[in-house]
Amino acid sequence: MKKYFITGLLIWVPLAATIWVLNLLVGTLDQSLLLLPIAYRPEALLGMRIPGLGAIATLLIILVTGMLAANYFGRQLLVLWENVLARIPVVKSIYTSIKQVSDTLFSSSGEAFRKVLLVRYPHPDAWSIAFQTNIPQGNVAQTLGPDYVAVFIPTTPSPVNGFYFFVKKSETIELNIGVDQALKYIISMGVATQEKRPRGQ
Repeated sequence: MKKYFITGLLIWVPLAATIWVLNLLVGTLDQSLLLLPIAYRPEALLGMRIPGLGAIATLLIILVTGMLAANYFGRQLLVLWENVLARIPVVKSIYTSIKQVSDTLFSSSGEAFRKVLLVRYPHPDAWSIAFQTNIPQGNVAQTLGPDYVAVFIPTTPSPVNGFYFFVKKSETIELNIGVDQALKYIISMGVATQEKRPRGQ
């Protein structure tokens, strides 16, 4: 009986978790419809709520924005918009910081989160998976010297949280794996990446 129950759990838990994550994601993106006047929302026009409509609208807006920003006229509008935001004291600091992070993460030419490393953490005899984010610049580089790299050590099972450190490059080990495989290690605590052994071994 216990064997059948565990087998059932192994089938339903991943499926339920996947549905929960997708529902959370779609529900969050659907919130974009709240920006529309009440009279123009699907509930008012069609008399019913259509799940996922806001997600589709959000993706289309992002795609169209990217297409517009890719031409000369769109780039000029973007520069104008950023100049306006740069004149607002508090908004300037927040927007500039977030933009620098997003430009680094999503740029195809950037080096952030491209290298997977092993670093000694939380003590000298333990190793943790980390992502190299950048090489120290400015005053930090002058203080530490050239043999340091900045790394982000994600926590398990939620890799969006973690720790940011400067470590000696000579004390790291670069792994020949992709970021997606490293994330599997972290989220599953090493279980999802284990190769299945033949029975009897």
